[in-house]
Amino acid sequence: MAKLADRLPENVSGDFFVDRTCIDCATCRQMAPEVFSQGNGFSYVSRQPGDTAAESRALRALVACPTGSIGAGRRSAQVREAAKAFPESVGDDVFFCGYTSEKSFGAWSWLLKRPEGNVLVDSPRAAAPLLSGLERLGGVKTLFLTHRDDVADHAALRRRFGCDRLIHARDAAALGEPPERALEGDAPVRLADDLLAIPTPGHTRGHSVLLFKDTFLFTGDHLAFSKRRGHLVGFRDACWYSWEEQIRSMERLLDTSFTHVFPGHGETFRADSPAAMRKELEKCVAWMKGR
Repeated sequence: MAKLADRLPENVSGDFFVDRTCIDCATCRQMAPEVFSQGNGFSYVSRQPGDTAAESRALRALVACPTGSIGAGRRSAQVREAAKAFPESVGDDVFFCGYTSEKSFGAWSWLLKRPEGNVLVDSPRAAAPLLSGLERLGGVKTLFLTHRDDVADHAALRRRFGCDRLIHARDAAALGEPPERALEGDAPVRLADDLLAIPTPGHTRGHSVLLFKDTFLFTGDHLAFSKRRGHLVGFRDACWYSWEEQIRSMERLLDTSFTHVFPGHGETFRADSPAAMRKELEKCVAWMKGR
């Protein structure tokens, strides 16, 4: 947990605080925005939890924090309970894994529960409570890695679950060993009736996204919702390969039917219909072209 001696002065008085090890990944702000706010390159506690629900969310944010930068006073028992909360259901057989990793700058990971075998999208921190939670839900058959930045503890997950790691060949070197399966080229690949892998080069050469049930799009660092801007965005300042190629990849998504966006970084987003999502994506493309 965080060190009281390193508590940031921006924190309000009270038990919850953020210390100087914060890397500004935004995980806590997304999980408990009523408690955490953004400073100049860090998060801090702008308001102490006002009720049990807010405290529960703040404790889960503490557990999810990739750098252990959040303190909560004398709440050891509550922290232990929060540690068991992940994977956390967000509905429709989709679970948020919490336990983000500093190796992937706090990127979010998602579990897709399926009778044919569960899919884990991107690698969380391989913490014992999370691994036990994944085991209770049926383990992991496939670890779908959207790109090289978010492979984190892939090797530990492979050892624990014997899962096949699937990543685009252009980013596969990040694993340090050959993946069990690699995508090739830029054409979508049907992995199963309910799973479609779509290469989306731009952020990296081998970035790919995963469509689940023709509804849920897991987008890694390709696409996310920005509360500040009020619309879907790509990350211009964190585009490591080609912004022009990322725009072209985004345009190809216009013909993909989905209503939910689950990113690795940035906010999730839900549209009322595939047509409504297409309109939002068109706004995103227009914004990207103006950058």
